[in-house]
Order: sequence, then C-alpha cells, then structure tokens
Amino acid sequence: MATLPELLAPAALEADVRRFWSSQSIFARSLDLRKEGAPFVFYEGPPTANGMPHNGHVLTRVMKDIFPRFRTMRGQRVARKGGWDTHGLPVEVEVEKLLGIHGKAAIEAYGLEPFSRKCLDSVWVYTREWEELTERIGFWLDTESAYATYHRSYVESVWWALSELFKKGLLYQDYKVVWWWPQGGTALSAGEVGEGYKQVDDPSITVRFRVRELGALLPVELASAVAAELAAGKISFLAWTTTPWTLPSNVALAVNATAEYAFTRVTTEAGVEIVVTAAELAPEGERVATCLGNTLSGCTYAPLFTMHEAMPYQAAQLAAGRSFVVVTGAHVDVAQTGIVHTAPAFGEDDFAARKEHGLGFLQLVGPDGKFLPGSAAGTLDLVGRHCKEVDKDIVRDLKERGLLWKSETLRHPYPFCPRADKDPLIQYARPGWFIRTTQLNAEALANNDAVTWHPETIGTGRFGDFLRNNVDWALSRERFWGTPLNIWSCPGCDGRVAPASVAEIQALGGVLAADVGADLAVHKPWIDSVTLRCPTCAGTMARVPEVIDCWFDSGCMPFAQWGFPHQGREAFASSFPADFISEAIDQTRGWFYSLLMISTLLFDDESCKKYGLDPRAYPRPYRNCIVLGHVCDAEGKKESKSKGNYTSPDLVLAGEMRAKVVADASLKPGQLGMKPPQVRSLALDPNERMRTADGRIFEVVARDVKGKDTVHLSPDDAAAAGDSITLIPPFPPPGADAFRWLFYASSPAWTNTRISLKAILEGQREFLFRLRNVHQFLALHGEGWEPTPVTTGAAHVLDRWILAELDSLVRTVTTHLDGYRAYEAARALSTFVDGLSNWYLRRSRDRFSSLDADGVAARDTLYAVLDTVALLIAPFVPFTAEAIYLSLRGTAAKENPEISVHLADWPAPNPAWCAPELAEDMALLRELASLGLAARAMVGVRVRQPLSAAEVVLADPARSARLGALVALLGDELNVREVRFSADAGRFVSFRIKPDFKVLGKKLGKDMKACQEALARLDGSEVRARVLGGGLTLALPGGPVTLGPDEIIVEVAPLAGFQASGSAVAVVALWSELNEDLLEEGLAREITSKVQALRKGMGVAYGEVLALEVVNVAASSRAARTLARFGAQIAADTLCRFALAPAGESAVVEVDGEVVSLRVQRA
Repeated sequence: MATLPELLAPAALEADVRRFWSSQSIFARSLDLRKEGAPFVFYEGPPTANGMPHNGHVLTRVMKDIFPRFRTMRGQRVARKGGWDTHGLPVEVEVEKLLGIHGKAAIEAYGLEPFSRKCLDSVWVYTREWEELTERIGFWLDTESAYATYHRSYVESVWWALSELFKKGLLYQDYKVVWWWPQGGTALSAGEVGEGYKQVDDPSITVRFRVRELGALLPVELASAVAAELAAGKISFLAWTTTPWTLPSNVALAVNATAEYAFTRVTTEAGVEIVVTAAELAPEGERVATCLGNTLSGCTYAPLFTMHEAMPYQAAQLAAGRSFVVVTGAHVDVAQTGIVHTAPAFGEDDFAARKEHGLGFLQLVGPDGKFLPGSAAGTLDLVGRHCKEVDKDIVRDLKERGLLWKSETLRHPYPFCPRADKDPLIQYARPGWFIRTTQLNAEALANNDAVTWHPETIGTGRFGDFLRNNVDWALSRERFWGTPLNIWSCPGCDGRVAPASVAEIQALGGVLAADVGADLAVHKPWIDSVTLRCPTCAGTMARVPEVIDCWFDSGCMPFAQWGFPHQGREAFASSFPADFISEAIDQTRGWFYSLLMISTLLFDDESCKKYGLDPRAYPRPYRNCIVLGHVCDAEGKKESKSKGNYTSPDLVLAGEMRAKVVADASLKPGQLGMKPPQVRSLALDPNERMRTADGRIFEVVARDVKGKDTVHLSPDDAAAAGDSITLIPPFPPPGADAFRWLFYASSPAWTNTRISLKAILEGQREFLFRLRNVHQFLALHGEGWEPTPVTTGAAHVLDRWILAELDSLVRTVTTHLDGYRAYEAARALSTFVDGLSNWYLRRSRDRFSSLDADGVAARDTLYAVLDTVALLIAPFVPFTAEAIYLSLRGTAAKENPEISVHLADWPAPNPAWCAPELAEDMALLRELASLGLAARAMVGVRVRQPLSAAEVVLADPARSARLGALVALLGDELNVREVRFSADAGRFVSFRIKPDFKVLGKKLGKDMKACQEALARLDGSEVRARVLGGGLTLALPGGPVTLGPDEIIVEVAPLAGFQASGSAVAVVALWSELNEDLLEEGLAREITSKVQALRKGMGVAYGEVLALEVVNVAASSRAARTLARFGAQIAADTLCRFALAPAGESAVVEVDGEVVSLRVQRA
C-alpha cells in the first residue's frame, strides 16, 4: 500500500484520537448504530463533583468502561447515562471549609438559605476536572443528559419511594441508639460509619459498683456467707468499660443468665472486700460462693455518681423505670469481668435492655456531645465539656473515691466521621426516622444470593454478612442539604401524611416557594415553610425537620434518574434491572446495599403490577457486580495525598503535576522537596531532574512535607514560583492507555492495585510498546504491497500457527469478557502479543525482505492479525486500538466517519484457522527453544555465533515425529546447524532429583527428610524416567508415596563438551565446542549486523544498494577466509556491492581478537 501511517507518541496519539472522536461524533454514532440491538444495562454510580478526582476514580471509571464498550461491539444497545451525587455531608463539609465554620450551630448562625445556595454551587466546583478526566481516560459517558440528585424530578422520585414505604408501614419514627456525629448534629448510617474507623487508644477500666441489696433469687446460704461484708458496704460488682464518660449515665449492670459467677474475698489496699465477677474470670482470693447469673437479677447497687439528682428532667426520666439494678442480657459475653455497665442512652444493647427490663433513662450528654448543665459533683465538674475529653477526670475521681479496680489502655478501632475525620462518633439515643429493613431481611438475602458477584466471596462473605446482621436503616439526618423527609404531621390529631410528589403537596393546599427555582423549592429551608391541610381534621400540618441519608438518594437512581413513576415509566421499565455495576469494596455498605435494599423493599410483584411493570424476579436492581479493590502505592499501602504515597493522574495522563509551594530554608536553590513516598514513586535516576514550563530545573530530594499536593522550594525559588508550581518530569507521560492497562492487567479487579510510575511504564513496555513495534515493523515493510484478506489456510507454518493462536485468542478473550474477567482477558492478550513479537515476527523477519509470494503472505497475515487485535483490545486500550485500526486503513481513514474500531463488530472465531495440534506442537517447540537458549547462555558465546548441533530428548519421544516441520525454526532460534532428537539423555547430561519442598510439605510432613534421602540414593536418570512414566513410588516411614512430575525438581548437569537445560518435558543439550568453520560463519554474521547498523544510521531507503569496502584485511587471516566464503551472502543480505568507499561511514568489527574495518557509502 502507498503508506501505512506510523503511530504517534502516546500522549500525542491520544490527543489526536480524542479530536477524531469529537469531530466525527464516534460515541454518539456507536450508540445510534446499535439502537435496535438487545439492551445491555449499565448503571453509573454517581460521584460527588465537589472534590478532585483521584486514582481510585480512574480505576472505577476504566472498569466501568470496558464492558459497555465490549457489549456495544457485540451489537448490544448500551446507554451510558451519567449522574451526580449532590446531597449530604460531603457537600456540607466542603462548604463549611469554604466558609471557615464548623458544626451545626455555626451553619444556623450563617443562615440556611445562603448555606443551601452555597451547597448547590459547591457540587459543581470540580465538574470541569471530572469531565476532563473522564474524557482523557476514554470513559464514554453521556454527561449531557446526566441526572443530579438535587433535581426536582429526582427528589420527587425519592419522595415516591418514601411514600410507598410509609404506606407499607416500613417507614417509622422511634427513639433509638444511633451512631451520632455531635459536631454535625446528625446520625450516620452503618455504611457511613464503616468508612471512618481508625485505631485509637482508649481507657480500659474496671470499676467497683458497691452492692446495696442482694436480690431475692440468690440462695439463702450465699446471702448468709456474705452478710457481714454486705452490711459493711464491702461487696462490689466489678464491671468493665472503655467509655468512662458514659458512667455518669449508668442505670444498670447486665450479667449472662447462664454463666457461673463467683463471690471472691480479696485483700487490697482498701482492706478485705468481696468482689463479684464471672467465676472463670475471678481474681485470686478466697472463693466464698458461686451462683448462676440469673440469680443475681434484682440485686441493687449504689450509683457511681448522683449528679442527676440535681437535674429535674434527668431525675424524672430515671424515676420512670427501675435503676441501679442487676439484669440479665443475651448480649453479655463471659469476658473481662462478665458484668457489663449499662447506660441505655449510649448503647444499642443497653437501650434494648431498658425496653426488656423496664429501666429508667439517664442522658447527661447533649446532642452536641457536651455534658449538660448540672453535670457536676464534688470536685468533678463536667459541665459544657465534650464527652470524649473527660475520661481522665472521671477515672481520677473514681480512683480518689476507691471505686477504681483497674485502669489500662486499650488500642482498638473506633469510628470517626468520614467527612470530618478528627470528630469521633458516639452511640447516642435519639428520636429519628427508620426504615424497617429487618422485616424484609430474608427477601434481601434471597436477592443477594441471585446476584453474580465478582468475586463471589463478597456475596457470601462481606456483603452477605452485612445483610445477615442487618439493622433497621437510620434514615433521617438532622442536617440541611439533602432530600427533605416528606412527612407532614398534624399537631391537632397526630395525623401524618407522606405526599409522593409536588402535585400531591399542592392537592393538600401546599404552596412551594416561587422565586427560588424548581430545584431549590423542594429543599430546606424553603420546603419547611410549606404547610398542608390535614385530610383528617382539616388542621395545619407542618413538615418534620429532618432530611434523609444521601445513600437512600443514590440507591433510588435506577428509577429516580428517569423521574419514575411521575414520568419516564417506559425508560425505567427498559433499564431495570442493570446487567452490570461496579464500584470499590467500601460500597458494600454503601451503594451496593442501598440499591439492593431499596429495590427489595419497593418492587415486589404487587408494586410492579400497580405501576404497569412486568414482575422483576431476583436479582434486582443489578445482575452482575464487580467489587474493586483499593488503589495502593508500590508497597501495598492505600494511596493517600496527605501521606504522599500518591501518583498524580495528571502526571500519568498529561506529563505534569501542579502543587502548592512552601519555602524551606533547608533546601538549596534548584532543589525540590517532596514527600519520601513521592520521591520513591517518581524513581528518577540520580542525574534526572524535574523542570518547569519556563525551563527551570530542580533536583528532587526527600523532605518532611506537610499538606496535600504540596512541595518545598528554597526561599528564593519559592519567591520566584509564587503560590504554586507546575512540574514536568524527565520522561513523556505514559498516557491513558498505559494507565488503563495497569488496572486491567496487573491483578484481578477485586484485589488491591499497586500503582507507581514504574509499574505503569513496565506494563506499557510489556504490552503497548511491544504491539506498537509490531505495527511499526509492518509500516516499514509496507511499500509496494497491498493487503488482501487471509481467507484460506496459509502455506507457511508460522502463518498457520499465528492465525490459530489468533483464533484461540478471540475465543478466550470473548469468554473472559462475557464472564466479566478483565484480568484474565488482558493476560491472554499480553501473552499473545509476546508470542506475536518474540516468536512469529522474529522467526518471520527474513520473509519480509522481499515481495515474493511468501513475503506477501507474511504481510497479509500480520495485517490480519493486527486488524483483529485492534478489535480485541478496543475495550481495554481504546486510543491505541483506534490508532492501529485507522492506520491499517491508510491516511484517508480519519476523514471517513464510517470508520472507527468502536463502530466495528467484535471479531468472531474463524474455524478455518483453528489448529489445536499445531498450537500444542509450537508450544512444545517454544519450550525447547527456551531450554536451548538457557543452555546457550551457559556456553557463553555471542548470539550470532552458530553452534554445531542441539540434542533434544523428549519425555514423550513419540512427539518428535510431529515436530519435524518445525525443527528448522528451532535451529534458527538457537543458531545451530543441526537439531537431533535422541532417546538417551545420559549421553549428554546427568540428572539430580530433589523433592519440591513447597509442593510436598503438607503431603509428607515428617516424611519429607526421608523422601529427600531416598531420592538422593537413586540414579537421577532412572528417577526421572519413572516419574515421567507414571510416577515413582517410595517406601517412607509413614507409608508408600507416589511422586508425580509436579512434585520433584530436576537439575541437569551437562557432560563434558555440552551445555544443557531441562524441564519435566524435555532436555536440550548443545555441543559447546567451536571449530574454525563455525568461527568464520560467526564472523560473517557479525559483519552483516554491523553493515545493517550503518545502513540504519545513514537513513538509507529500503532497496537502495550501497558500496561496501573492507579495509586492510590480511590475506591469511580469518577475516579473509570469512569474506572468501561468505562475501556474496554478506552483500546480498545487506544490499551492498563490494567497492571502494573512501568517503563512507566507517565501523570496526572485533571478534575474538579478529579486527575488521568497514566503510559504507552510497553507490
């Protein structure tokens, strides 16, 4: 063909392809082309655009991209509607940072109307960066019609869902213990809580609770045995806690009803006393008596603190039930002391015990996390102090009063607010709104069982466990920016309504704000002023003040993105359930849960029928879910900007990174301080430097840099740079395809991905550059050739083999992508390209030197392979695939809107190319080549030096007959004149056999040493033959054991005159001696190689004949004999003629002391 365009450098190639996609509307055309195809439904998990995207988002987006691309090429209709998560704490917290405020009270002081407007503005701050990243990495997504969770249509859909739950009795108000964020003034869901755990050191204390009265259930003899100590106030229950701040709100002690408890007389600094604990946990001392836990029920004790007595409301709550009494509880484990301090205001189990046993209630800590007025007694004043800050003072007070038995420190995980990670959460009893998810737990588990999870252990393990331990969903949030809870309450008759839409609000007399826009009108604070007419008593109904958990918003997206049921019914019906979703593993308690649970709650058969939907069997709303691991640094630690072990996506995609500048007097001018993990990730050579666009050069050094996206410069450099600096590394950006390939090919998606520039570049070299080089080779040999389809069986064995491998690749990649196994598909592609480059092309290189029938067949075959590979890699590396596909169609392809790899159909297997026997034979031959090359390396001669022969001994000698047609390839690869098959390896090598300890360790145990000794006593050749012939049976102390080929290690030792290498399937031995005949041929090949290098350096056109002069060769030298024997071949191979070349390019060939001077010039 006239020209086969070469490929641009990665960054330029990707920019060029993006322009092509945009100018030719390729994404839109791909959708239109398959509009009549069977649907493949993909849900985009909505991100929040008020923060910068990071590498975790790159991973999720490229994993979401591959399967829609694949299914589109399979002819399916794949709509890719984008979306934005715009509500909730993430948005509020960012606005608080922007305004320099923190906490609920500060927001109220600022004003709810301006705060809500700021929240709306905030959600779009980084939209451009998100859309730019999405475009750069080649994630095709419809962002023009994207949904946003704050849109009125979306909110109304969510209201419909809540209204349905309300009507079903699944949405209710109650007083429950929730995980509470005091500074934010709101509860968090289990999913949110799970995001924020950190390791902390908390006090671990055991406290004396002085017994007042023994209960009536205790045996009389026990009461008599301890009567004296009871009268003296010398009996104590020992209870353990890690939350001393809850002790002022203690109401009861809980014991295990069936466990044995002991009364133990001990001597302490306070004298002789009796302590009560679980018997197996009792301290050293005299055991006075034992009893079962249920007999302790009803015993009373003196409160540790009495400050509640001066607080009328608290005293009244306490008096409403039993107090300072021992009760039984199923939650009590026999651990620590076996007695649990119970404060119903601050523990879920404690609150349940209150209901079960009719306990009173104390809550001396307010919703802001601070102790209430009146929380003082003696020298202990807790008033106005945050609960997590008073532990030491409470412990000190208990110690001073002789109530502290033991005090230690416990390191354990504790939850913090995931959006304000310095704010600890507390368990707190609070009125709120809940969804009765436990009522449909069996249905949710059945739904989960029908989902195909990748990996499947998520469904049976992490996610399944979460469902099995499910609690009712804490829905309400006492916050501001979120979907308002659509419950209106009547103070006159206690009636409640849950309107499902604005229309239903208006039907009850509600009037929305008219001057703020449709979207804000359904948000706080404007919706708070909307009152309704009570349908029961005609009174005035007011909305409850809460908003809802934003995870409920996101879980409604399958129907809310269409505005269902108020609109979009057909669109929803055709896109429910999804065939595929994917997010990171932390979404097991987030989006994965909210999607599955809401769909389980809402779309039973009756509800589907009501809204004109066909019944949706499980699973719903997603059939396949890929659960992604975390993005980690090169050492396996989770990436963190603040820690610096973070590879900037801008560095990978655009070849630059922007950072804030801080002056550092410890740095010299021209030095750039970065966090040590950043320095390691860059992996610069000692002489490599970072630079700026204006040419300044910086040496990178490690420094203790604080803050995210920050670097240190010397004071002078910092003054010149200003507040920020854009840095450019000393290497071109790897680009999006290299980034994508790392995530697909480095490990299965659900394992953690280790990312570094080094890893990205290694993957690029292993696959993308290797493929580019194959394309480049064809481009260089395309002149004068016009490709023709390869439709029939190829004549050359290498062509038949690569086409058979291609056919197998099509089948393999298709099967893996059908099964959502991107990693396995990527590895198959990488293995194929390795074989294409390092076997097919290397062994076929000489065939491309002419345009005879075989040369044309080789070109046609390589063209067909590259064309199909471009299709196969399109879902993985869409830019490189597009560039290769267009290049193969010539320079005019970009002007034709009908031509794009992403408009093409997925390749089908070609039965005519299928050749499994040839594939097996070539695989064996390649293994023989690997063994031979290992042996050749031991010979220690140059690559171009031929050897006389290779001796091959196969474990299965019968296979040698099938290798006959391939032997010439092996000889060429090993550079030997002859390949001979032999049945007797003992002529060339000796064998030493050892057991494979890793494989046999568990199998043999103590018999391993005996096995090793037995093998050492046997002849190695005999052991090998018997193992390969069906197994070697050894009599060991533990009984007979049969060893197979995978359980032994065969070491090969060559005999004199040979070098050899072996495996379980073969031994290859090379004759290592060199004679003059071989040395002369080797020198001829070195001369040929040097002349070819000169041609390349001169930029000579293919086919141009040059003049070659060999200077000053002694007549009796090896060089003279070499030229006499091989001169004609050298000239033919190099397209030269021997002639004077006084002005030519010169070079020297030096081999084993033989020196040959050459000159080459244009004839």
